Amino acid sequence: MNDVFITRIAKFLPNDPVSNDEMEEKLGCVNGKTSKARRIVLRNNRIKNRYYAIGKDGEITHNNAQLTKEAIELLCDEEFTRDDIALLSCGTSSPDQILPSHAAMVHGFLKNKNVEINSPSGACCSGMNAMKYAYLAIKAEQVENAVCAGSERTSSWMMSNTFEEEAQHLKAMEETPIIAFNKEFLRWMLSDGAGAMLLENKPNGEHPLKIEWMEGYSYANELEACMYAGGEKLPNGELKSWSEFPSKEWGAQSLFAMKQDVKLLGDNILVKGVESLKLALDKHQVSIDDIDYYLPHISSYYFKERLYEEMEKQNFAVPLDKWFMNLERVGNVGAASIYIMLEELVHSKKLKKGDKILLHVPESARFSYAYAYLTVC
Repeated sequence: MNDVFITRIAKFLPNDPVSNDEMEEKLGCVNGKTSKARRIVLRNNRIKNRYYAIGKDGEITHNNAQLTKEAIELLCDEEFTRDDIALLSCGTSSPDQILPSHAAMVHGFLKNKNVEINSPSGACCSGMNAMKYAYLAIKAEQVENAVCAGSERTSSWMMSNTFEEEAQHLKAMEETPIIAFNKEFLRWMLSDGAGAMLLENKPNGEHPLKIEWMEGYSYANELEACMYAGGEKLPNGELKSWSEFPSKEWGAQSLFAMKQDVKLLGDNILVKGVESLKLALDKHQVSIDDIDYYLPHISSYYFKERLYEEMEKQNFAVPLDKWFMNLERVGNVGAASIYIMLEELVHSKKLKKGDKILLHVPESARFSYAYAYLTVC
């Protein structure tokens, strides 16, 4: 079977960075009032800048597929063109529509030759699953190269007009028109952007990274949904799909907004994250000493110290001087975060031949985790 290498990596972040003070101006105020939850969430996540596909006049500048296309085009030049792409694999948790698939829409914008496409669904792990499909296709000698991508365009899901009908509905029922914290929570955490990688069966380029292995774990068999969109959570923990509600309820309950069960998140995301990390490293006989750079995708700096504490509890702590993160500068870009993090590390000039990099991506949707272990060539 072929070895597989990441030979090019690129990111695309739309427009100018948006500071904490500018967020509500971009996303809008629900019911005409500033959010009381915003400062609490921002104080905990400690994100200072993020990116939105929203122009200066409030217009949408890119959809998700266009963001992805822009990142992929940054991989291309005269030596490797769009028409050289043999396989296209794109993951996101915020597709522009239910059908056609996200990768099909990206392919449509690229307008390159006929290729195989793959669109893994899910949340943050969908970017890693897109990478794994590309990795396995090359490893199995089906193709010589593949482009994978992770992207998000969640800003339009978080704009005030998404929640306005629910606020007016609550007011009409003489209830306080305040959106529940499980919806507010994500408004102040998410960012837009895309990352892309070229995978090949040869170590081409200036900074090739050999993919030693990839692993994934799901705890949906044990735990109920934690982050969800397109439905409502019932008292018994099950999700009721948007398709089972009358259409008039879609807006009245903000069914298509992303929601987070914050208590369920706090109780499980770190415990299962360290548990699955140990499973992956034990399976491949990798020790803490075999990691030079640890890239954990976390949604908030609130979880950084707590993740380290959980590692210590489970006797498997990666020293903090090996951690590499950029959440503060780019925000939580979901499925694209790990691509954007790795791109920054690769172009930082810090890497040297033989360095080992561990990618760790959790997904709170129903608690999934994805890992990749890389060697600098």
